[in-house]
Amino acid sequence: MQHAAHSTFLRGLRNASGWLLYLSALGGLALLVPEEVFVPESKHFLLLIGAVGIWRYGVGLTHFVRGMIFLYLVYPYYRRKAARLGDTVIPSHVYLMVTSFRIDSRTTAMVYDSVIKEAIRTGWPTTVVCSIVEVSDEMLIRSLWQKNSPPEQVKLKFVRIPGTGKRDGLAYGFRAISRDLPDDNAIVAVVDGDTVLAPGVVTTSAPYFKLFPNMGALTTNEFCEVQGGYVMSEWHKLRFAQRHINMCSMALSNRVLTLTGRMSVFRASVVTSPLFIEDVEHDQLNHWRLGTFKFLTGDDKSSWYSLMRMGYDTWYVPDAVINTVEHPPDKNFVRASRKLMFRWYGNNLRQNSRAAKLGASKLGLFAYYVVWDQRISMWTSILGLTAAFVAAVKFSITYLLVYLLWIGLTRTVLTFLLLASGHSVGPLYPLILYYNQIFGSIMKIYVVFRLDKQSWTRQNTKLRKDSGSFHGWFNQWSSRMMTFSSVSIFLAIVFALV
Repeated sequence: MQHAAHSTFLRGLRNASGWLLYLSALGGLALLVPEEVFVPESKHFLLLIGAVGIWRYGVGLTHFVRGMIFLYLVYPYYRRKAARLGDTVIPSHVYLMVTSFRIDSRTTAMVYDSVIKEAIRTGWPTTVVCSIVEVSDEMLIRSLWQKNSPPEQVKLKFVRIPGTGKRDGLAYGFRAISRDLPDDNAIVAVVDGDTVLAPGVVTTSAPYFKLFPNMGALTTNEFCEVQGGYVMSEWHKLRFAQRHINMCSMALSNRVLTLTGRMSVFRASVVTSPLFIEDVEHDQLNHWRLGTFKFLTGDDKSSWYSLMRMGYDTWYVPDAVINTVEHPPDKNFVRASRKLMFRWYGNNLRQNSRAAKLGASKLGLFAYYVVWDQRISMWTSILGLTAAFVAAVKFSITYLLVYLLWIGLTRTVLTFLLLASGHSVGPLYPLILYYNQIFGSIMKIYVVFRLDKQSWTRQNTKLRKDSGSFHGWFNQWSSRMMTFSSVSIFLAIVFALV
C-alpha cells in the first residue's frame, strides 16, 4: 500500500510539473505575438476563425454534447429501465469466446483468469470457448481452470485453429458455437486475447439485449495498460478517452461505428448466421482501381458492416469495462504510432468506402453524415497548418506564431473537456491531440489511395501481392499519381485562399 501511495504521489508530481511547463510555454508564445490578436475589435482577433474552423469545431462540439447527453441522461434512464425487468433479462446461455495467437503467457494468463472468473461470477449457464493455436496455451488454460474450480453450469470448449490469422480463429469459434444450436436468448461475448475483463462486464451488458429487440451487438468501455514508455502510454489513454465520447455520441443514434474486437457482445443468432460468419472470415473489397482483395485485418469493422447490412442496431455500454494490455509494435513512439495508425485507418477507410453505399436508410442520418465526414476530415485537419506555413512564408512569421498559440489554447480546452468522459488526462494530451490531428491526417491521405496495403502489427503478416505483374505495377504507380495529384490540388486551393 505504501508503494502504491508513493507511485501515486510521483505520478501527481510529474503531471503537475508537466502542466506548469506546458502552460509556461503557452504563456511565452503569447508574449511573442502582437497585442492586437487579443483585442476583440481587431480584424486579427484570435477567435475570428474561418468557416472551415467553425465547421470542424462544430462537429467536435456536436459529438461532445451528444456524448454527454447519452452518458448522463439517456444511458442512466435505460439502465434503470433494464433493472426493472428483473430476472427476465437473464440469457439462456452465455458464450465467452476468446481468440489467442502469439500473445505472451503472462497476458494470456491474466486474460483467461478474468474470463473464467467472470463465467463463474454470472451464475448463469456459460461456456468458455478458447480459439487457440499453440498447445502451450491449452495447458495454461487448463491449469487456470483447475485453479478456479468452476461449477457445473460453466463449461470449457477448445477450438484448435491453424495460425492463419484472427479472422479464421473467429470463424472456427463461431461454427463451434453454432453446433450447440443456441436459442434466440443466448449471447456471445467475443474477447480478444489481450483483454482482461473487469468484474461484472457480462452481467452489465446482458440486460440490453432484452431491452432492445433489434440490437444485434454492443461494445464496451476500454481502459489500458501499456507495455511501453510514458509517451506511448499517454497516447493510448488519450485514444480511449476520445473513443469513449465518440461511442457515447454514436450510441445516441443506436449506431456505434465499430464493434471493437477487444470485446463486443453479440446475439447468438447473429454470430451463428452463415452470412455473418462469411462476412468475418472472407470479407473483401471490390475497388474500381485496385481490383478485388481480401481484408487481412479489421474483423471488428467487418462484423459492424455485416450487422448494418442486415438491419440491426448497435449500442455502447459505458459502465461495462475491460482493460486491454497494449504491446506497441516498436519502441520508438513515432514508428509505433505510424504502424498502428496505418492499420487502424486502413481498416476504417476500407469499410468507409462501402458503408456510405448503404445509405441513410440503413445507417441513420447522423451516422451517414459521420461516415462521409471521415473522408473530408483528413484534408480539413491539415488545412490550418498548411495555410499558416504559406502565410508565414508569404507575409510574416507572426501568422505561424498566432496559429500555434491558437492550437495550444484550443487543445488545452479539448483536453479538459475529456475529463467529462471519466478518463484521466495528462499534460501531454494537448500535444498528442495535435500530433494525432496532423500525423493522423497524413497517414489517412497516404492510406486512402492504398487500401490494398495491409499489415497486422502483432502477427507481422502482410497481404501477399504479385508486385511483378502488370496489375501490381499499375496499382503501385496509379496510387502514387493519385496521391501526388490530390495533394497538388489541395496545395493549390490553400495558396489561392491565402
